[in-house]
Amino acid sequence: MKRNIIAIAIILGLFGCQNADRKSESTDAISVNELNKEAIDTATSKIIKTADMRFRVKDVQNTKEQLSKTIKAQGGTIVEFSIESAIQETDKVKLSADSLKEITSYRTEGYLVAKVPSEKLDEFTNTIAKIAVFVNSSSMKMDDQSIAYLANKMKAQNRVEASNQIAKIPSKKTVNIETSLTLKDDYVDRKIDNMAIDARVRYSTITLNFYQDNTVKTMVVANDNLSDYRPAFANRLWLNIVNGWTIFMEIILALSNLWMLFVIGIVTYFVFKYYKARRV
Repeated sequence: MKRNIIAIAIILGLFGCQNADRKSESTDAISVNELNKEAIDTATSKIIKTADMRFRVKDVQNTKEQLSKTIKAQGGTIVEFSIESAIQETDKVKLSADSLKEITSYRTEGYLVAKVPSEKLDEFTNTIAKIAVFVNSSSMKMDDQSIAYLANKMKAQNRVEASNQIAKIPSKKTVNIETSLTLKDDYVDRKIDNMAIDARVRYSTITLNFYQDNTVKTMVVANDNLSDYRPAFANRLWLNIVNGWTIFMEIILALSNLWMLFVIGIVTYFVFKYYKARRV
């Protein structure tokens, strides 16, 4: 009788282990299936598009205004914009004593970064091609963030479950609290990363560099060469004569301060002449 009971217990134990293994395998299979389903659902919608274009236009400022209207009409926004003019060559031609004609050759370039709805990116690049005189270069990059998005999503869920399990532990040790806070912070980081991916998927970033032909501009400016403001030759000659007479008088006045030397010189001359006559 005892042997029969032991045999029955062994058989039940074997069946129980097999059922547990089957449940574990079934659970693993369900997890794999869910993972595959998540990957399929995610892979179709987490493609980040970026584009770059460089092109020549007739007028940079007008092109900027056209691009702004087009971007706004398509539901996009301008993130960054700048216009820069670089002087290639400049020259000044004399017009009169007090004016010059300044001739400047300069090159104007525009830089614009915009975000447009991803589904309208191709349409937007085609519009730019029509605005441009010709396109120097155009490129588009597609970055698949599906796996990273799925990893963030599943890791965030794991952190929620782990945090809930820690919360059920009766002990209120500091270690448990810090661990729970760390898991919650990491969960927030994962969610924010996925929000950033979603935003970049919905709106594509396009960088535009455009320029126009060198422009020549002329304008009349004041003459900054001070030597050109000097009087005419006749006036300068008369002024120099007057100035020379003034200098001569100043020399006379300076010598008049030395009259004592002239007196001493005259006295010395006569004394020397007197002694020379007596010797003869």
